[in-house]
Amino acid sequence: MDNKLGLGALISLVIGSMVGAGVFSLPQNIASHAGVGAIAIGWLITGLGMICLALVYQSLSMRRPDLDGGIFSYAKAGFGDFIGFNAAWGYWICQLLANVSYAVVVFSALSYFFDTPERVLFGDGNTPLAITLASLLIWSVNALVLKGIKMAAMVNVVTTIAKMVPLIVFCVAILLAFHLETFTLDIWGQQTPALGSVLEQVKSTMKVTLWVFIGIEGAVVVSARARHRRDVGRATVLALLGALALYVMVTLFTLGVMSQPEVAALKNPSTALILEKVVGPWGAWLINIGLVISVMGALLSWTVLAAEVPYIAGKTGVFPAWFSKENKNGSPQVSLWCSAALVQAFLIIIYFQSSTYLALVNIATAAALVPYVFSGAYGLKLALSGQTYEAQPHQRKRDILLSLIATGYGCWLVYAAGIEYLLLVALLYSPGVFIYWKARQHHGLRGMNRLEQGMTVALLGFAVLALYKVLDGTIPLH
Repeated sequence: MDNKLGLGALISLVIGSMVGAGVFSLPQNIASHAGVGAIAIGWLITGLGMICLALVYQSLSMRRPDLDGGIFSYAKAGFGDFIGFNAAWGYWICQLLANVSYAVVVFSALSYFFDTPERVLFGDGNTPLAITLASLLIWSVNALVLKGIKMAAMVNVVTTIAKMVPLIVFCVAILLAFHLETFTLDIWGQQTPALGSVLEQVKSTMKVTLWVFIGIEGAVVVSARARHRRDVGRATVLALLGALALYVMVTLFTLGVMSQPEVAALKNPSTALILEKVVGPWGAWLINIGLVISVMGALLSWTVLAAEVPYIAGKTGVFPAWFSKENKNGSPQVSLWCSAALVQAFLIIIYFQSSTYLALVNIATAAALVPYVFSGAYGLKLALSGQTYEAQPHQRKRDILLSLIATGYGCWLVYAAGIEYLLLVALLYSPGVFIYWKARQHHGLRGMNRLEQGMTVALLGFAVLALYKVLDGTIPLH
């Protein structure tokens, strides 16, 4: 059986990864931080940064087809084994936390249909019943992916199409209800001092916008399973442009239907209440059903990606070799079982910490920053070196510029993430030191050099500080 993925499946995988739960709450999440003008600037910068990153991935997928792991293989090729490992580990942690957040938000959305003031079954997705059912959902998706990546990709195509229907209805409805006077009422948010300066508004906006683009590298991660190598870059760019257009419509055009303070005061998923105002109660039902379908599709996509990263890392010597074992269907079984077990552990922690979807999103976003920065940096390093450009010297200057913008954008996001989330990321990265040491043993490689030892000491030091601050309540997990 052909287990390779075509262009349509790759585009669906990227869109399924990016367009999950975040888009349904995006209007309120964005409006609570900024006015129309700052939101437009934020999307312009984010769009430019992510398009450059997508084009860097497109270029690297063609110039280094031997690097099947993509986002972490680039970090390893450019900056050594230890950086490559941490890029893989951080990206894997991001994917696991994303799956936890999706499992939580599925049942948070279902609370709209089943919860009453007298009987709270699902609440914010962290009640005992919600956690139990979320666990069953995680293991069911795991069983589906064990039947084969091709099978999972086919299901993902269906869920991607299904979840786009309510979003398209939403976009058409707000375009028809759009009023220019509402849109231009307070463009720079000057009537809401709590928003701060335009620069602060833009900075806050960009922290929110990054999450809805995580997954852009989906096709790159599974590039080894693509039917045609050229489809990897095409799928990445096409999916990004489609998602960017959707996000801009959902956030900006909404402010022509309701004012910024009104949207900021909405409960999430805010798109449900906005559509309810425009078309009536059936609008809220449609959006909440769409949210459940969307999150199920995103959970499926991220389960595939979460299994693929340690699988490729095991094959290339970054993780211990046993992560690369496959079952008879060609699915990375050890990687899948380990991923599902860790997601289950995180779900249990969520129950005892009463963590919410937004808290998980912020931590997962920060965890993804390291591999993104080093991907862009490797693209810059490769272009500056001139390697692989002998036959196309005219493209070298273009790629230098694209990689420079992508790297600068990633560094800005590290700054914007804030020290609290960066410390939490150090705490999550620290257990990887043992896995790295074990991987070196498995593959018969030498131990850490002095630079790697120094980075390890610094990482563990920040992890200890983070643990202390979590225990004394300085850094909350909810």
